[in-house]
Amino acid sequence: MDIMSDMATTSTIRHDWLLREVLNLYALPFNDLLHQAQVIHRQNFNPNKIQVSSLLSIKTGGCSEDCKYCPQSAHYDTGLKASKMMDVAAVVAAAKKAKEAGAGRFCMGAAWTSPKDRDMGNVIEMVKGVKELGLETCLTLGMLTKEQTQQLKVAGLDYYNHNIDSSEEYYKEIITTRSYAERLETLENVSNAGLKTCSGGIIGMGESLEDRAKMLITLASLSPQPQSVPINMLVKVEGTPLGHVEEIDLFDFIRTIAVARIMMPQSYVRLSAGREQMSDEMQALCFHAGANSIFYGEKLLTTSNPSMNEDLKLLERLGMEIEKETSDMAANDDQSTKTTSFAMEEDDWDDEEVTNIGCCGGGCCFSHD
Repeated sequence: MDIMSDMATTSTIRHDWLLREVLNLYALPFNDLLHQAQVIHRQNFNPNKIQVSSLLSIKTGGCSEDCKYCPQSAHYDTGLKASKMMDVAAVVAAAKKAKEAGAGRFCMGAAWTSPKDRDMGNVIEMVKGVKELGLETCLTLGMLTKEQTQQLKVAGLDYYNHNIDSSEEYYKEIITTRSYAERLETLENVSNAGLKTCSGGIIGMGESLEDRAKMLITLASLSPQPQSVPINMLVKVEGTPLGHVEEIDLFDFIRTIAVARIMMPQSYVRLSAGREQMSDEMQALCFHAGANSIFYGEKLLTTSNPSMNEDLKLLERLGMEIEKETSDMAANDDQSTKTTSFAMEEDDWDDEEVTNIGCCGGGCCFSHD
């Protein structure tokens, strides 16, 4: 039997993936899986363009959630000092720097279970200020009510991030302070408000292959499918319960990128946390498997991330370019995207002001939560 005959080679969006189908994808020979993912990727995106986002923690640490991977959780002693929410002017200034450095989207995250009413006013002003700069806006604040999603939509928010982390079954082993159903409810509120969703998970927390497959099935079953799907490789942090978990096989991580691309053909698949631990060769394989979005900058808040210069050097070696503008769930070609180069040096960034989120407690995080 031809192993390629049972493989979907179209970019049709499906919300009815079966577990056996996804496990069959994982079981394909590595080269066949990447070939299928690359074919589907090329049907929907320019394979030589990468979307980049810059992230800012507007409120760090002290989170009441007990996510076992997260250094921002108040349940664990990781040496991270909690901070108050930033001023609106400082956030807008950071966004301006990010735009000057080439970012097309500016993401803001707070280590909350959910935003309180007293905080919403400042958050809304942050969204408005960043939007006025001509950037796409993204937030991750934890759980949202229907009313809050409507407020943010009116303010000009484009994306909301709320990761599901893992399968529903394994989720209970990682987080006990909030249910899987609550995560899905927030995603539903976000989608119903007309906001784009950013939702993915973490690989390497001790989960099984079935858990990874079920996580992707949950994401693919959302309607619409998330416009951005961050796939994170666990960054082990001393002091958290997962600080000494067994290392993941790197080929298993790349396979997950490829399967995500096949199952969600028109979504941006983001190579998120863990890039500092990845060689250039591994990142290149992830791009070939269908990853077409990254966070750039020196920090993912509490964990390191490749510097901008390193990112640019790698993309140049691969003949790839930064995508200036993204389209809404549509194929990208030379006419629908623009590229830019970074005009700023690394030293122009203030590490105390512009930081990238690696884990934002409160179940919201771009990379880890």
